[in-house]
Amino acid sequence: MKKIYLIPLIFLLGCTQHSLSEKPNIIVIMADDLGYGDVGAYGAKPENVETPNIDKLANEGLKFTSGYCSASTCTPTRYSFLTGTYAFRKEGTGIAPPNSPAIIQPETPTIASLLKQAGYKTAVIGKWHLGLGGPEGPDWNGELNPGPREIGFDYNFLLPTTNDRVPQVYVENHHVRNLDPNDPLWVGRKKPSEDHPTGITHRNTLRMDWNDGHNNTIHNGIGRIGFYTGGHAARFRDEDLADEWQKQAEKWIEENKDDPFFLFFSSHDIHVPRMPHERFQGQSGMSYRGDAIVQLDWNVGALMETLDRLNLTENTLVIFVSDNGPVLDDGYDDFANEALNDHVPAGPFSGGKYTVREGGTRTPFITYWKGKIQPGISDEMVSTIDLAASMAALTGADLPNDGFLDSFNVLNALLGKDEAKGREYIVSQDNGRRGNYGLRNGNWKLQRHDSERMYNGDLSMKVWPVPQYTLFNLDDDIGETNDVSAENPEVFTQLKDQLQSIIDEGRTRK
Repeated sequence: MKKIYLIPLIFLLGCTQHSLSEKPNIIVIMADDLGYGDVGAYGAKPENVETPNIDKLANEGLKFTSGYCSASTCTPTRYSFLTGTYAFRKEGTGIAPPNSPAIIQPETPTIASLLKQAGYKTAVIGKWHLGLGGPEGPDWNGELNPGPREIGFDYNFLLPTTNDRVPQVYVENHHVRNLDPNDPLWVGRKKPSEDHPTGITHRNTLRMDWNDGHNNTIHNGIGRIGFYTGGHAARFRDEDLADEWQKQAEKWIEENKDDPFFLFFSSHDIHVPRMPHERFQGQSGMSYRGDAIVQLDWNVGALMETLDRLNLTENTLVIFVSDNGPVLDDGYDDFANEALNDHVPAGPFSGGKYTVREGGTRTPFITYWKGKIQPGISDEMVSTIDLAASMAALTGADLPNDGFLDSFNVLNALLGKDEAKGREYIVSQDNGRRGNYGLRNGNWKLQRHDSERMYNGDLSMKVWPVPQYTLFNLDDDIGETNDVSAENPEVFTQLKDQLQSIIDEGRTRK
């Protein structure tokens, strides 16, 4: 069993700067709600779902068995990835509503601004869900500023929120794409008129029924969270999202192939509503959830084909991650449970999205760099929150003291270098509203539940009461089923103190 490191505030990981004469392109592919066991390289069976392109990255790159995101929901993970700071340190980083103002303010250093200063062209294409606009929220018919361009991205092509929330439009740079000024877009929290069709009043028109929320405005035969009117020329079909991400990513890469570039490719798959393109429907042995995994895998393959065609593969570091663990029924009747077969979305772990169990934040995590990263499997602990400090080390960028407060340089681990070390500990959180935390230190795992209704959960979405604190030994209890706090009082106390110190001190990077 690994030793517990009890002084996280002075422990600097992997501080040796990587010396390269070149600055490689960097692509971070972030899946949405993809579990540890949802791809073939991590145990998915081919009769359920096949992922040859993701598997190729894993088999020819470095597959991490202890790769983490920092939160079990999307907005806080994206915040932490971009800023290198735990989302629980900032108010308002829970799941962002449709009209959320920009959560990351222009003065905040991000991985994009860091790499831009190092000479990189930068872009984000795909799901954003970090808010747009000033304190009053987005001006959907005007300039959506601040946004990604104010925090280091040269270009953005976005799904502004998440697709179960309104509106179903693309945002390119500062404006809604293809918006007709004679048909203005309105987005709100309340029904705009008594006769406005909703998933409740017009439920019989839905082609995918809802079972929990998702019953406000109807678009494309699917109910959404929130209300909107207008903007009809700007609206998209759910089925076309993945193709649009690929089209825009390929175009941007071609335009910037002569300079080092950083692309954050933020897929919406496999988040609800799962409505993959018609050519992927029925391609898995499961429901639309499995088909959406097949579509995601196609996106990965298409990106790699673009790199190959442009002779960029050998000078591009590709990092594949997920924003949180899996969820099955997440508000729509899409047969995710009924068609699961013997598929195990979270692999050997318990819990999933919304929980601080291992299944909530331990996900597929792959690094691939042809000719630079040797194929292998690593059990070193790494996290998406560390990509900022690690990419700074890779490119020679300087980390400001007032930013990236929890991002550690684990570059050598990401590259699979001999004797490389990852993290000794990692904090995970839920969506921020409940205040629940997990702390893994070595192979000990502490859970802390702070809400009035302390609970745990699993993929069935059932919940049950739990003690405020529990301790698990992941060496022999990977499913976090046996609380060993009573048998290990010293470890229990040390981890409780360590977690509180991490929260109170405001930073872990020194």
